[in-house]
Amino acid sequence: MRIAVIGAGAMGSLFGGLLATHPDNDVWLVDPWIEHISTIKEEGLTLITHEGEPLLLRVNATTDPDEVRDHGGLVDMALIFVKSYATARAARQAARILAPDGLVLTLQNGLGNREAIAEVVGEARVVQGVTSHGASVLGPGRVRHAGTGETFLSPPTPEMRPRVEAIADMFAQVGIDTRVIDDLQTLLWSKLIVNVGINALTAILRVHNGVLTRYDICREMVARAVDEAVAVANALGIQLPYDEPVRHVLDVAWRTGANRSSMLTDILRGTPTEIDAINGVVVREGDRLGIPTPFNEALVLLIKGLEATADERIEETLPYKPTML
Repeated sequence: MRIAVIGAGAMGSLFGGLLATHPDNDVWLVDPWIEHISTIKEEGLTLITHEGEPLLLRVNATTDPDEVRDHGGLVDMALIFVKSYATARAARQAARILAPDGLVLTLQNGLGNREAIAEVVGEARVVQGVTSHGASVLGPGRVRHAGTGETFLSPPTPEMRPRVEAIADMFAQVGIDTRVIDDLQTLLWSKLIVNVGINALTAILRVHNGVLTRYDICREMVARAVDEAVAVANALGIQLPYDEPVRHVLDVAWRTGANRSSMLTDILRGTPTEIDAINGVVVREGDRLGIPTPFNEALVLLIKGLEATADERIEETLPYKPTML
């Protein structure tokens, strides 16, 4: 397959790099980060595996999506891995280089990305998925594979299932364990609720995931965010795959204890976050269903406040810390 990965951050580079190891694939990474793309073009993509071993991968890379079309023609599949606020723009880029029967695959965080892509390329051409893999950027051209797990894909129509199963098989051949299922809503909300309980809080507190499990006040905040999200999911008829959602979220935070959440990374960089596609979904759906979500509403406001005041941040450390009597 000819594949374009639009958004070559941590996850895009991980998936794109692994897909490029398949001998029959022609993979292009597309991203505006000039230093990252230049390093990949000149030196290759260095993937630190989850065992800690460096793996040098050769993959095409560009900052201009039109270069993909100009060097080999249109693509069979576009993988979109951008932040949710950039999804519509990425979909338009994909549409310019996608073959007439090509598909767009989204494995992004949050909800609403499939709908944004479908507005550009049409419902029948969007494959939605969810993955448990994790990755982090170590620097230009360097990515760490931070966690593994299953990936699930859902075909847009029953007729498209054979094509999606072929994609899943190709993913499996490069080490991405993938299954095809018809209804993703349970898995999407399952992952959303984990993100609801971890991302905004770690970004506001500026802590690694595991810190949320070590303090009573942090566990209480996780519980408030998660309980509101579960109430909304229940009202939507979503059957979650775990009996104790708060315990599940805290377990995920503990297992990924050394990780910085993507939202924390965005706040530290002073870049926009995906708050609207995560906690914001809980607030909007709660409003629509008449379910109060005051804690998630507060988290959304706080994150948006951090975004708005990024250039005003006080960063210096005071020279001493008084002894508490």
